[in-house]
Amino acid sequence: MLELWVTVYRKAAPQGIRRELLVPFLAYRIQENAQGGLKPSALAELRRIARALDRNRTSNEPLGRPRIKTGTRLFRQWRGHTHEVFVTESGYAYQQVSYRSLSEIARRITGTRWSGPAFFGLKKASSDLGAPR
Repeated sequence: MLELWVTVYRKAAPQGIRRELLVPFLAYRIQENAQGGLKPSALAELRRIARALDRNRTSNEPLGRPRIKTGTRLFRQWRGHTHEVFVTESGYAYQQVSYRSLSEIARRITGTRWSGPAFFGLKKASSDLGAPR
């Protein structure tokens, strides 16, 4: 098994690595060599998470938040009006004003503190089950 490690990684296995760790690492590298690695978008997301961890979590941005593709339009009916939000490179645009978070926009629309992703239907929040729409 250690010889296979040298073949696929082109260097010696870490000293004292257990078989329980060796096997999945080898399996992943063999699959990666055969079928290609992660998509560039997945690598970019992992780098973003690593940078956030390096900053000792000084950012308010959640680590696991999946990013919505730039150009996506979100719609929400609220008290008889349709509200449209555009996803931009730097955040969101609502009524030609830029915002860093969906929660800021939800707060502007409703006048109360809402989870933006819950307000726009991107996640289910228990607190919005009976809320007026």
